[in-house]
Amino acid sequence: MFDLAHMALMPRVLRFYRRYVPALAGDAAVVLLSLGLAWSMRSITAALYFEPLVPFGLAAVLVYWAFNALFSTYQRLWCYASAGEVVVLANAALAGTLVLLALDTCWPGVRPLPVSVVLLCGFFCLAGFVTVRYRRRVFTGISWRWRAITGQLPAERTRTLVVGAGEVGQLLVWRMLNESEGKAYHVVGFVDDDPEKLGLRVHGLPILGDRSCIPQIVAKQRVELIIIAIHHITPGAFRSILALCERSAARVKVLPNIFDLVQRTTGVLPLRDVTVEDLIGRCPVTTDSGSCAGILAGKRVLVTGAAGSIGSELCRQVLRYGPAALLMLDNNESGLFDLGGELATCPGSTRVQQIVGDVTHAAKLEALFAQRRPQVVFHAAAYKHVPLMEEYPDEAVRVNVGGTRTVLDLACRYGAERFVLISTDKAVSPSSVMGGTKRVGELLVAARAARGGSACLCTAVRFGNVLGSRGSVVPTFERQIALGGPVTVTHPEMTRYFMSISEAVSLVIQAAAFTTGGDLFVLDMGEPVRIEALARRLIRLRGLRPGQDIAIQYTGVRPGEKLHEVLTGEGDEVRPTAHPSILRICCRWAPDGAALDEAIDALLRAAEAPQDGVVTEQLWRIVGRRMEQAEEESVTADER
Repeated sequence: MFDLAHMALMPRVLRFYRRYVPALAGDAAVVLLSLGLAWSMRSITAALYFEPLVPFGLAAVLVYWAFNALFSTYQRLWCYASAGEVVVLANAALAGTLVLLALDTCWPGVRPLPVSVVLLCGFFCLAGFVTVRYRRRVFTGISWRWRAITGQLPAERTRTLVVGAGEVGQLLVWRMLNESEGKAYHVVGFVDDDPEKLGLRVHGLPILGDRSCIPQIVAKQRVELIIIAIHHITPGAFRSILALCERSAARVKVLPNIFDLVQRTTGVLPLRDVTVEDLIGRCPVTTDSGSCAGILAGKRVLVTGAAGSIGSELCRQVLRYGPAALLMLDNNESGLFDLGGELATCPGSTRVQQIVGDVTHAAKLEALFAQRRPQVVFHAAAYKHVPLMEEYPDEAVRVNVGGTRTVLDLACRYGAERFVLISTDKAVSPSSVMGGTKRVGELLVAARAARGGSACLCTAVRFGNVLGSRGSVVPTFERQIALGGPVTVTHPEMTRYFMSISEAVSLVIQAAAFTTGGDLFVLDMGEPVRIEALARRLIRLRGLRPGQDIAIQYTGVRPGEKLHEVLTGEGDEVRPTAHPSILRICCRWAPDGAALDEAIDALLRAAEAPQDGVVTEQLWRIVGRRMEQAEEESVTADER
């Protein structure tokens, strides 16, 4: 028993020894050295007795130990302490000095020391306590200045300018100055828009000006890296700072939210590159989680095209609402397998079912609907790449038209509550095969809703490009920049709308909650972005120069592409919804469902045995017929 108790006690003793004994010994040395120095200075002008010095010194050690412990100076990590914590040491030293003065006055017999010695001892003790605890900074500063004088500073240090002298910026600079990871950076100063801060210093570094001075400061100080260290900033202000940074030759990085440090397991400084989301500058959207949960919680949800960019994000977000079952359908078995592995770690993953299949396989889909009875269907399966679909229109028709009609018909026949088609801005006045097939899908949704006879609420949601999807422009540009260029842009005036995948999907789910059947929703995509300008900014924010370090090559508009996409067509009546980012398009005509089905049957037969031009001719005939009908209706309404 003794051995076990002794073994259990040993770690505590060792921990106490490592934590407190060096600190106590250091303070004792400081007190004795301070007392000896004060006594020596006073003995120059007065005759002092040495004998009382020893007992008074021991008493002084005990007193300062007691007050340092009382003020918790032994329970602090001084390597991370701020300059303000010197006040704690000052209070402890002052209290200890006052007690020693009282002790000196009340000492039995003759006073052992003059008052001046006690006061000097207290002053020296405070200086010693601060030096011992902040020794790392003192030695680092002395070492840095000595190396600066002797020309031994590292040649590889990156000259850095920090934008933002608030809490975020000062903490970053503190780490750069005091931690080993910061040795690679030489901070020249701060930039801050607060006029009260201009000319002041933070951690000894000057605030050199406001944001408008960034290009001049970079040039004058030979800055190689600009770090934006501001968390609470509007997208407009952020883009304004980026525009000023781009006028300089420095690279630009962003400091993430400081709470991200909590999750970090390494000491690497938490800097990140400026992302395309920063450049687009969209404000985060919020949705009514209650209404979304109302259509998904406890329901059987089917997502087609589940392994794609939109489909996979749909699966992630739907799973958060607690569906009774999440059916993930895709013919890409590798992508489906990877998505299943990712969702396996999420709550509710036992309700996820992976189904390898094609939306054009009618018999398999019917068996799926008959057995699983999905209540909500998100139809995201589609071919999306415009140039490829121009080359293979039969495949675009087979999947985007035939697959959509199959899934839609089965959803209506087997009593699904909601069917949501993921559409695109390319369906507006389509100029490409891909856009034409998606427009036919929108017509199918409108025709099924107009026909009636089913409780299924059918709707389509139309939006533009999503950031980071496979094969989209941003990953393509980033890959080309990483390879050294050239960056290929089809046309210098081409523009596109952009939205993050998570934002688009959350709004799709919200639109599904809004639908009353037969709706065509369009998402507010913000302002269009010029593709060439986006390419130049991506190059510039990697610290490279467009046209010099990375060439920009114009390849010409590809088949089926438009210079400028639009989200609504002529004659579309746009009405607001309960969400500011979701608009409802109201059409003044309803497609003839029987005629549409007949035309689609002919189109699908042409796609089964494709001949040059026949499939596209049939497709344009369907889309053109509907457009002509809309124009006739519009003319008739104007005449009335």
